Amino acid sequence: MDHLTILYRGPLASCDYDCPYCPFAKRRDTPEQLRADRAALERFTAWVAGCGHPVSVLFTPWGEGLVRSWYRRALVELSRLPHVERVAIQTNLSHRVAWTGDADLFRLALWATYHPGQVPYERFLGRCRELDERGVRFSVGIVGQPEHLDAARRLRADLPPGVYLWVNAAEGRTYTDAEAADWTALDPLFGHSRRAHPSRGLPCRTGDSVVSVDGDGTVRRCHFVPDVLGNLYDGSFRAALRPRPCPLAVCDCHIGYVHLEPLGLYDVFAGGVLERVPAR
Repeated sequence: MDHLTILYRGPLASCDYDCPYCPFAKRRDTPEQLRADRAALERFTAWVAGCGHPVSVLFTPWGEGLVRSWYRRALVELSRLPHVERVAIQTNLSHRVAWTGDADLFRLALWATYHPGQVPYERFLGRCRELDERGVRFSVGIVGQPEHLDAARRLRADLPPGVYLWVNAAEGRTYTDAEAADWTALDPLFGHSRRAHPSRGLPCRTGDSVVSVDGDGTVRRCHFVPDVLGNLYDGSFRAALRPRPCPLAVCDCHIGYVHLEPLGLYDVFAGGVLERVPAR
């Protein structure tokens, strides 16, 4: 196998934020659920360590992973493995970032989201600046709610110039051309998020060089297609890997449509597909 990209999502569903647009806001996992998530993640990390071929990993937890020590430890450990090309995680940056000093920064990356109203602005910006000073590769984004526009403009002005600020279209929202122009002024790639992408029948890397894995090791082509390809830990998924078209009518999430081949986003994000950092 030349290279496998894995989107890993374990049982963790708890988050320390209360965003009104998120169904997992302020959700709490029980101690038993946290222990199960930790065990699942440690099993996955061990598999990656011994897989014997190039791999990249993006952690996409429903909740916030970096407040849990086992996610920070997994990121550090995987970043030190020579066959891991990239290891990244989606995060709200609510936890301190000093732990990144133990990681191999050639391989580590963060996909951070700013949630106005959930964190003091200066605290979030300070974490971003610290990441930049430490040399951590990261992107920063915001949900394109109308009430977030001023905060997004402020953030773009204050972030280091080399840090990409992305904007996710708010779920279920339609943007006028004037509204879209405001967001595009901040994120030139907003057009990719503004509308869902017709995808049925189009070639997609998921199910071939990209897969989704859950805490039990169940492998699917992506987070949005429920069909099971096999299991990571018994190796049964490998026989199912092959190029295949998307079976869904549309794809409206970046972690899905970035892999649609006709969109050409692997060129746009060359070297930074997992962490959503475009090529310069």
